[in-house]
Amino acid sequence: MESMLTTAQAARRLGVKPETVYAYVSRGMLTSTKVNRVSMFAADEVEALADRSRGGGVGATERIRTKITLLESDRLYYRGRDVTELTAHPVESVAQLLWTGALAESRFTAPDAVREQVASVVGSLPPTATLTDHIRVAVAVAGASDPLRFDLAPPSVVRGAAALIALVVDTLPARQAPCGDDLANRLWAKLTDQPPQPELLNTALVLMADHDLAVSTLAARVAASARAHLYAVVSAGLGAMEGQYHGTASTIAHRFLLEAENDPARALGERLRSGAGLPGFGHAVYQRRDPRAEHLLAALRPHGPLVADEVIAGQPHTFPNTDLALAEMARLFGMPPEAGEAVFSVARVIGWVAHALEEYAEPGLRFRAIGVYTGDRP
Repeated sequence: MESMLTTAQAARRLGVKPETVYAYVSRGMLTSTKVNRVSMFAADEVEALADRSRGGGVGATERIRTKITLLESDRLYYRGRDVTELTAHPVESVAQLLWTGALAESRFTAPDAVREQVASVVGSLPPTATLTDHIRVAVAVAGASDPLRFDLAPPSVVRGAAALIALVVDTLPARQAPCGDDLANRLWAKLTDQPPQPELLNTALVLMADHDLAVSTLAARVAASARAHLYAVVSAGLGAMEGQYHGTASTIAHRFLLEAENDPARALGERLRSGAGLPGFGHAVYQRRDPRAEHLLAALRPHGPLVADEVIAGQPHTFPNTDLALAEMARLFGMPPEAGEAVFSVARVIGWVAHALEEYAEPGLRFRAIGVYTGDRP
């Protein structure tokens, strides 16, 4: 059965009084359906009227229909499939699920000539450059090297996305030779010289691939609505991800875990005393648990004691998020502090591309928020 709204819910969504909703019915603008003698309204019809009331979609960033990711009851689903169950599949196959709707085998490769060109530019970055700096530059160079980047046909975008992710991973500084040609093995070799744990890294990549309309994903969709090409869409997402409240949060959490290694209670107390807040805890969407963090921390525990667990025990009134889980993975396996950012970035490219493909099918330039002027009047 399609989603239905009560009169009160429809009124709130439209920003009007219940009496006005009935007026819309009498004018033929809405259809009322009796369900157990109660007037109900189709959610899609109410949404369409809300869009028209804003002037043909002006300000359409409030609600964006998507078939990609569902967040519900503290669980995460990709195209209707629980993300924790999808971690049993290669991240390349999960990418295909998000991009095309089919969980299909795939191998991410890029032409040798393009990889060498990107590597030469990325290799000239200064020693102070972070892993995410390397990723941003690789995306820009890859875009400049692709003469067909404005081909927005879905098959072309999917092929380009797979090659772009391969380029991003393969041109990161290496710490050891990869033990396999799958994405998780190749990325592991860029993050640490410890024995490979590709299944663990694959789990992290799948869990981070998409998360509905996070700020970086919204930035990517806005770029796609202007018909920006794949590389520009990914660059838009990376720009928003660079903020301290989004992708870089795992680096801050990593610093906190290093402080807590020898004396978790003391580190926790110092944070609480300073009033700076605890990095890696709580979430704006989840109410009681972050299923991604829960699953990744569970996968980490067989590999050694977790500092994160000691910190979590001291905060029973809240819950860990993925920033803490990614930071713990980096700490446990001797990865650089920003490794969590790199894993997040590589994974989230998959989600940004999925949303771009969906947005390319929508009317162009549909995002136009209305400014409320508060300055001096002329």
